[in-house]
Amino acid sequence: MTEAISATWFLACNTTDVPENGGVCIKYNDEQIALFNFTRRNEWYATQNECPHRKQMALSRGMIGSNNNEPKVACPFHKKTFSLQTGECLSGDECSIKTYPVKIEDGKVFIGV
Repeated sequence: MTEAISATWFLACNTTDVPENGGVCIKYNDEQIALFNFTRRNEWYATQNECPHRKQMALSRGMIGSNNNEPKVACPFHKKTFSLQTGECLSGDECSIKTYPVKIEDGKVFIGV
């Protein structure tokens, strides 16, 4: 049995505000959220912006790519990689990051919290 998760959707930005194959930081209340436009995969992802390794707000500036078809982001400082789908650390560490659902409607990006 799958439990339904309800999200509050907020307007983050326009699709044109996020660079292709890159990310930006979105502030929502007291949270910083990293939003990624993974153009090569035609997919959008959102995660917490804080890297759990050293508690730096940096993931939105990280490099995105794929490993065995798993979309990932690498922290620009420590090179630890995280799944953009699950938040799991792909570098073998026990830490993980929070992920958020993303939807695109009429050229606008919405993030579910």
